[in-house]
Amino acid sequence: METGSLRDVSFWLDTVPGTLEPRPGLDGDRDADVAIVGAGYTGLWTAYHLLRLDPSLRVVLLERDVAGYGASGRNGGWALGEYSVSPMDWAARSTPEAAVRQMRGLYDAIDDIGRVADAEGIDCHYTRGGWIDMARSGPQAQRLAAGVRARHDLGLTEDDVRWVDADEARTICNATDLQGGWFNSHVAAIHPARLVRGLADVVERLGATILEQTAVASIHPADATGRARVETDRGTVRAEVVVRATEGYTRDLEGHRRTVVPVYSMMVATEPLSDDVWDEIGLHQRPTFGDGRNLIIYGQRTVDGRIAIGGRGAPYRFGSGVVSTTGVHHPVHDEVEASLRQLFPVLGDTAITHRWGGVLGLPRDWTPTVGLDRATGLAWGCGYVGDGVATAKLAGHTIAELVTGTDSERTDLPWIGHVARKWEPEPLRWIGINAGLWMAAGADRAEARTGRPARRVDWLNRLLR
Repeated sequence: METGSLRDVSFWLDTVPGTLEPRPGLDGDRDADVAIVGAGYTGLWTAYHLLRLDPSLRVVLLERDVAGYGASGRNGGWALGEYSVSPMDWAARSTPEAAVRQMRGLYDAIDDIGRVADAEGIDCHYTRGGWIDMARSGPQAQRLAAGVRARHDLGLTEDDVRWVDADEARTICNATDLQGGWFNSHVAAIHPARLVRGLADVVERLGATILEQTAVASIHPADATGRARVETDRGTVRAEVVVRATEGYTRDLEGHRRTVVPVYSMMVATEPLSDDVWDEIGLHQRPTFGDGRNLIIYGQRTVDGRIAIGGRGAPYRFGSGVVSTTGVHHPVHDEVEASLRQLFPVLGDTAITHRWGGVLGLPRDWTPTVGLDRATGLAWGCGYVGDGVATAKLAGHTIAELVTGTDSERTDLPWIGHVARKWEPEPLRWIGINAGLWMAAGADRAEARTGRPARRVDWLNRLLR
């Protein structure tokens, strides 16, 4: 793919410095100590920590396009201190104490992104400004306040998450209809493409080999030689450990069509805003922002003075289909833009300069997982459901420690070794996922109309489990 079209993939790739020319691909068969499939955040963080733990390792990353082409170069730029499932869900799967450790592992990963970026000279616009999840209706306020109380009951503190009243919420983000909100201090805003492209350069300097324009067809467990293998369109790579780090693109691997399904999220970015407009909106410390609706929106103030905001709602494609979103103007883009202007009427006729989208990985139980099976030589990190910037950092660090046999506070967290059941075959998969999207959108419409919590949210939660 030529550089010009890569710039069109997202606002982030359009504004990342340096070249986007692909690195050389695999040229025939090769051996490695660790082979990593996917050069996004999970794969690159795994490589980074592997080589920090053992610089002698031969680490090879295989990437179908270029580093950061997928979700790592298209996301909202949130290193978020929440998973796709709540701390209470982790507690139900383990213990309250283990759930708190799972959360604190993620919080440390967010801080470590900033530490590594600073130490390695990666200018990714890291700002730990927190996140305000705004309550803009009575039902939203009830849900968000209950979530704060439940987290406190579990053992998290006011320093982690806290309720803010309407007046304080306006000083953080002056959106319309504010009734209060939930502030999470463990969130950083970043420029995601600067992070992933910078990380790729760093792992190469540490000794890893990144082979781009190399499509992986299948991953196979260790054979009698004790080595797993990766089959690509350009040769075979054998290694003691193969790491699957493909997230929403996992469906392209043989035997994995129902492991993690791709679901779309769409984003837009405004032109740079004037100081007067920013004085009205706020976001002065670059907190990320969203609100308590069921069909998620997420936004940030960029370093160059834009708002980058995204949202869910694009339908799942039959058979876990993946299509290009480059250059596509999707109806969800219009809905995201309408939400943005409703949040901040001061924007007036401010221009939208970029529209883009991409796929995120959705496991059947919405629960992210990492693991290593020593017997097969296969490791994995996946299932982030759109909350992958920080989760992938924790995953990569953990995988590296598992591979090298390094004990740490990460290597016995509740998510290790978790395996979700497979998604249903079609057409049940198509019906179920799109019904869930429809129910979430319908719940938001019902709550706006009635001012009461929508019962279909409970139905949706049951459907997803």
